[in-house]
Amino acid sequence: MPRLFYTDHYVLPLPDGHKFPVMKYRMLRETLANDGLYAFEPATPADVATIELAHEPSYVSGLVSGTLSPATMRRIGLPWSEVLVQRGLASVGGTLSATQDAFVHGWGGTLGGGTHHAFRDAGAGFCVFNDIAVAIQFLRHRGIIRRAAIIDLDVHQGDGTAEIFRDDTDVFTLSIHGHNNFPFRKKQSTLDIALPDHTGDDDYLRALDDTLPQAFAFQPEVVFYQSGVDGLQTDILGRLSLTPEGLIERDRRVMSLARSYGRPFVLTSGGGYSRPIELSAQAHANTYRIAWDVFRGQQPSCESKSYSQAAER
Repeated sequence: MPRLFYTDHYVLPLPDGHKFPVMKYRMLRETLANDGLYAFEPATPADVATIELAHEPSYVSGLVSGTLSPATMRRIGLPWSEVLVQRGLASVGGTLSATQDAFVHGWGGTLGGGTHHAFRDAGAGFCVFNDIAVAIQFLRHRGIIRRAAIIDLDVHQGDGTAEIFRDDTDVFTLSIHGHNNFPFRKKQSTLDIALPDHTGDDDYLRALDDTLPQAFAFQPEVVFYQSGVDGLQTDILGRLSLTPEGLIERDRRVMSLARSYGRPFVLTSGGGYSRPIELSAQAHANTYRIAWDVFRGQQPSCESKSYSQAAER
């Protein structure tokens, strides 16, 4: 039985009315548990040295110690607490563990991550550390890969990820997002597709089909998928008009192409802010159901089997 990693045991102390849907993650895990498709493990917090492969040490130490400026914390959008620190470290740890599974079994997933607004020297947009950037730098630091691709289909551009890898010709960043949505100062991804408000399923899937093959033509040795569901029509921060069925088809197309490509595939969740929030949890659950369906029986490539030995160096 494949496993998924979770961080919902770290419940952030947020003020009433805060936009961050902290309870969504437990809803997602409980929904999937009822399916009986997956085993679940609490994510192990990443160590600071690993985080610093993608982030400035001064930012990491300031976040961990609680000494960042009020302005820096406002940019993150979450109040500082010990729980925030542990959840941030565990979010990265979950993606690292999912990455290990991907190299051993062909794919791996975490019920969190996709924190793509975190920059090298600062967090932003509810994102403390950039888990995908850390995982890629970890793989490269250990000599496991050279080239990676990120498919970011959250409705908000992955600006932090784009900026971290802006001058890195060995990382392909694809972002399909809302043109008029946060962040309002976009960064330059390898390939950006900015969609108008109220884009529906047909136009969205057409844009996906036109661009997705370019990420695989890059010939990455690992593919990370940020699978945010905030493009739903019911999402209060989304501005697009996707249906649950459209998101299911989106995920099936991404994962089917990834499976045919045959290199390790890492699934992270990204954003979702529907009202009621159960709609986002259900949409996320559909993504992991599609992953189970597409990847069952997946066998890792010969290159994938070297992960465990290299990671122990």
